[in-house]
Amino acid sequence: QVQLEESGGGLVQPGRSLKLSCVVSGSFLSISVMGWYRRPPGKQRELVAATSIRGTTDYGNSVKGRFTISRDNAKNTVFLYMNSLQSEDTAVYYCYAQTWNGIRYSDYWGQGTQVTVSS
Repeated sequence: QVQLEESGGGLVQPGRSLKLSCVVSGSFLSISVMGWYRRPPGKQRELVAATSIRGTTDYGNSVKGRFTISRDNAKNTVFLYMNSLQSEDTAVYYCYAQTWNGIRYSDYWGQGTQVTVSS
């Protein structure tokens, strides 16, 4: 079984920064993809950022230039650095990991952490 533990959410003023962290633990050989999705109020879940084990990254259009994703493979941890936060960034942020156990790939999600951008 694989567990994802998120931390770092909270209330922040517009224009400020926030850092999210997610630690992946459990039984797997490697983590091929780690990333963050979010679900704004009343909307569908959308990609925020993702990074592969090779270091390639992908960002949602609305966060390009403001958010940065990074991963620490030795600690099975992914980070999301969010700068210049806007009210539109208010959402529940979910950590995502795709693991490889030598036989198959499997997708896992964290429980979500609330980020609220408000003055």
